Amino acid sequence: MNKLISGIYAATISVFNDDLSLNIEKTIKHSEKIIDEGCHGVVMFGSTGQAQYISVSEKISLINQLSKSKYSDKFIIGTGLNSLIEIINFMKTSCSLNFNKFLIMPPAFYSYDELGVKKFYEKIIKSIPTSKIILYNFEALCGFKFNENLVMELKKEFPDQIVGIKDSTGNLFKKIKIDNFSYFSGTELNLLEGLKFGYAGMITANANISASLSRKVYDDYFSKKEQTVDEKLHDIRKLFDKYNTITGLHAYLSQSDKLLENILPPLSLLKEEEKRDLIQNLKKLDFQLTLKSVA
Repeated sequence: MNKLISGIYAATISVFNDDLSLNIEKTIKHSEKIIDEGCHGVVMFGSTGQAQYISVSEKISLINQLSKSKYSDKFIIGTGLNSLIEIINFMKTSCSLNFNKFLIMPPAFYSYDELGVKKFYEKIIKSIPTSKIILYNFEALCGFKFNENLVMELKKEFPDQIVGIKDSTGNLFKKIKIDNFSYFSGTELNLLEGLKFGYAGMITANANISASLSRKVYDDYFSKKEQTVDEKLHDIRKLFDKYNTITGLHAYLSQSDKLLENILPPLSLLKEEEKRDLIQNLKKLDFQLTLKSVA
């Protein structure tokens, strides 16, 4: 299968100031850091970045600065919005800054059917025909679950714009195989098996801490080398899956920067006992991130 986008992508965290405003400089520096650690690229404003809770004005301010990054060609922009008009306007602004790859989830809150989802993406694509869209399949967050037929129909109708899917729900794993289409798993547990099936790679929250391990699994597969860290990568993911991913990552990373203790309500950080258990269990797995402040 030919793929426009492939590799290990992090769904990056967002960094907030004590007044809960978005710290643009540190958010960008963190995303650049995990690219340096092995990610092929980064998704900005995905669910891990608390995108639904961040104002449109802050998002626009960030992408204006992001366009100056040395890695500007390595970013996929999540919209993290429910309003169709706001999504379209935000994407137009992004495209004007040379960001044309997007991760887009159907809106949350209301119930709707497949016809409504088709119209949703149709309106976006007709407004921004140069966009390259990765569908975001995450039923737990938006209440809608993609199926194989809908994905194929969208790809057939918009072959140049619908370029892939991030499957966090997991119901499509090894069920779809489409030419010129990138399937991304949302978990390390499916990374290697997905690569063997011909998939593009992974978009994952855990790459905020384990990018180098994921990249080694990816590179060793294509180099036909023995897999030596895949089991460890699985164990780390399973440990974080015991907690809310966002709160777990912020709790762990806040060891290097107290600002990372700031997350947007109603989310809250792990309790101290949970944080201690997380850190201790990671040490038992012989995993201790070299924590560096993104200051």
